[in-house]
Amino acid sequence: MGEQEKHKRRVRYAGTHPRNYKEKYKELQPEKYADTISKVIQKGSTPAGMHLSICVNEILDFLQIKPGQRGLDATLGYGGHTQEMLKCLKGQGHLYALDVDPIESAKTKERLERLGYGEDILTVRLQNFADIDLVAAEAGRFDFVLADLGVSSMQIDNPDRGFTYKAEGPLDLRMNPHKGVSAAERIREMTQEEFAGMLKENSDEPYAGEISRTVMTRLKKGDKIDTTLQLKDAIESALGFLPAAEQKEAVKKACQRTFQALRIDVNREFEVLYEFLEKLPDVLAPGGRAAILTFHSGEDRLVKKSFKEMKKAGIYQEISTEVIRPSAEECARNGRARSTKMRWAIRA
Repeated sequence: MGEQEKHKRRVRYAGTHPRNYKEKYKELQPEKYADTISKVIQKGSTPAGMHLSICVNEILDFLQIKPGQRGLDATLGYGGHTQEMLKCLKGQGHLYALDVDPIESAKTKERLERLGYGEDILTVRLQNFADIDLVAAEAGRFDFVLADLGVSSMQIDNPDRGFTYKAEGPLDLRMNPHKGVSAAERIREMTQEEFAGMLKENSDEPYAGEISRTVMTRLKKGDKIDTTLQLKDAIESALGFLPAAEQKEAVKKACQRTFQALRIDVNREFEVLYEFLEKLPDVLAPGGRAAILTFHSGEDRLVKKSFKEMKKAGIYQEISTEVIRPSAEECARNGRARSTKMRWAIRA
């Protein structure tokens, strides 16, 4: 019998509050430390490893879910919206849920199973929401569909996923880290003109030229841009010509936009959304309701255009004429809700 493995003590953090993601052990175990979770949320923050669902009341008011119906959550994430929709079904009917992230969807499925939502009422698929037609071919048409296009807080907060410029991590940004190329690889594939064009198209980056020039100059010199902080450093350098008083805020916004643009690119988000919107009417039952949450102007434009064109063609009987936004109270409680826009459509 081999030597018994020594018990490792948990890493203690300096000071009163943990800064490092892995040190936030209380936040990462919500079922064990409910008081800590509650305090973090009350302060207007999102606990590490969690995601606070946005516009829950607005979504449920519109979808009008009834027991016995068949529904689809096209973007499972942390499962907050899923759980609320399942409550409305009251054990009758069925909900299908899709996600491309194998890491988080497995955790969510297990969490929902512990709450009593087994395979009799919930089917979780590791599938892109562009493939809703394949799900409907097996399940039948849906009475309600929800798509929340935001990146889950669990992905943003975990430095290992590369979604945040605030902590060191691999420059990855893939929803499914086992498929496709990482953001670091993608940058190496592009020319300076292609990189600048992507920044403009995906996030309206005003300093696209300066950022792309600095990044490509560094790569040509043999410098690496393989991590989140290496990219942030390149962006800071590119914006070095700005007055000192403007630097900090400008760098922060440029980082947000650059990371967003890369995330959209490596996950083909616009193409996938376009495909989803094209197929959506065919998976809805007559009178079926669809709600979509978007988080930046490019997404919202695609949804608005699709809904308007299909309403004009008589495919949808009714669509939202104005965007629905989270309440001021919700935005105060959850800062990540501020950019949310909700649109809806009802199948003819």
